[in-house]
Amino acid sequence: MTHLTLADGSPVSRFTFGTMQFGGRADADESRAMYDAARTAGVTHFDTAVGYNDGAAEQVLGGLIAAERDRIYLATKVGYEGGCGRANILSQLDRSRSQLGQDSVDLLYLHRWDGDTDLRETFETMADLQANGTIRHIGVSNWAAWQVMKGQAVCATLGSRIDAIQPMYNLVKRQAEVELFPMATDQGIAIVPYSPLGGGLLTGKYAQGGTGRLTEDDRYAARYGQDWMHRTAADLAELAADLGTHPATLAVAWAAAHLAHPSPILSAKSAQQLAPSLEGAGYPMDAALYARIATLSPTPPPATDRLEEA
Repeated sequence: MTHLTLADGSPVSRFTFGTMQFGGRADADESRAMYDAARTAGVTHFDTAVGYNDGAAEQVLGGLIAAERDRIYLATKVGYEGGCGRANILSQLDRSRSQLGQDSVDLLYLHRWDGDTDLRETFETMADLQANGTIRHIGVSNWAAWQVMKGQAVCATLGSRIDAIQPMYNLVKRQAEVELFPMATDQGIAIVPYSPLGGGLLTGKYAQGGTGRLTEDDRYAARYGQDWMHRTAADLAELAADLGTHPATLAVAWAAAHLAHPSPILSAKSAQQLAPSLEGAGYPMDAALYARIATLSPTPPPATDRLEEA
């Protein structure tokens, strides 16, 4: 089983901070403010990618962690463009390390599935990077469960393993519950899901006429464009008001409370926007409240049609 740890062997934080906004929607000052807020809240796990904001996200993060690198668990991603062949992985990782100002990273994800490259080439490359100390752990992002298991089988022949997965997961995107979470639990793979707020949908701001990725990015508009998703967001906001908290706090706490123990990636474009999500780390999500929130969206069907045996 994989245990994500800091350099001194202590476990990483329960939540992860994602830097997709660094150097983009969040300028240097806001990025620093969010980093400081996350660190104050106890976050030690920081996630980025070689291509976020054309590399600006890694450049900003690299400067922020430089003075305390040993107290940070650093994850990045390669292969979103160009595939997962050896040459592209090495080239993009070299670029990533240069942007971060670091010789090594703790966790390297393959950003998405590449069906055109032999998995042995991909994971031999990753295993070599582990062996020479350039990376500590191997991860995959946006992979289906069957793809992860194909990769895991190849890793087993190399004396390595997939240590972490990064799927999408939130109250209106629950497909990961069906096969990815059970697979990861069975294999001892860490789960670090992104978008616990559904691109901001679950903050309730769009119901109030707010703007953001769902109104500005066609991909997010399509991803969260179904009416029932917006009804779920409205119902969550109503419940949050009844409980005297913020819907983002509930959304984050709910995503983290799954029995598979995921470590949601929190993100925002300002420290003010980030605050309710950080509060989710300590929110008392008991079984009754978890179940109540779960009823606000459809539970995905199990992976078998033999429902009498499920």
